[in-house]
Amino acid sequence: MAGKFELYQDKAGEWRFRLKAANGEVIASGQGYASKSGAQGGIESVRRNAADAEVVELEA
Repeated sequence: MAGKFELYQDKAGEWRFRLKAANGEVIASGQGYASKSGAQGGIESVRRNAADAEVVELEA
């Protein structure tokens, strides 16, 4: 099974998403959005940008 995005409404009424790995572990989560379409746009942004995203190590 591949990973999956879960789209849901939280207790405050905001729309959120989380990305789960095949083993069910949450590996990313989105901010709260006022609308379902906003959260869906966030998912699309992750899909578009994650594959080519640079890994940057931050120093303390």
